Amino acid sequence: MKFESLIFDIDGTLWDSRALVAEGYNIQLRAEGLAHLCVTAEDLKPLFGKVMTQIADVIFAAIPVSQRYALMDRCMATENRYLHDHPCQIGYPGIRETMAELSKKYRLFIVSNSQCGYPELCISKLGLADYIAGHLCFGDTGAEKGETIRQLMETYGIRSAAYVGDTQGDLDATVQAGIPFIFAAYGFGQPERWDAKIEKFEDLLAL
Repeated sequence: MKFESLIFDIDGTLWDSRALVAEGYNIQLRAEGLAHLCVTAEDLKPLFGKVMTQIADVIFAAIPVSQRYALMDRCMATENRYLHDHPCQIGYPGIRETMAELSKKYRLFIVSNSQCGYPELCISKLGLADYIAGHLCFGDTGAEKGETIRQLMETYGIRSAAYVGDTQGDLDATVQAGIPFIFAAYGFGQPERWDAKIEKFEDLLAL
């Protein structure tokens, strides 16, 4: 595979934030007297990679739709504050060092199904500011990940790229965007196929 840029997923690809995200949600839920809706890292594992409204439809199914997404917005805002204040030592091994090497040959980007502010937190906490050329997320576009990838490529004039992710949803997004998929096999999912596979993040250097 030959391309000029690499685009990365976050959760299950760059770090495992499930426990911290769950606690961020739970702080808000307890504050609102909704402790019975608290979630765990395992609850979130099959949901990471979905857009935020889809996650809300699962974990807050008991809440009327008219209130559900506003609750999710409040939980995500608290999550962002919690992650901002937490050391977030949750990156997979070799992320920063590998990004530094990759950035010598490729432009590096992030596309996530997350809320606004989450990619910035990941970049800051993992020390990637010198290597990531740009990012977009669901909170920016309100679109499916494949469309968000396309918007990123148009915005930054990316002629060719591969996407590094870990779920079936990531594969589907690359099909929609028309770019190759590199499967991070150490992550959360098991997509039905891939164009290349890495067992650890540093394996990107050998591709």
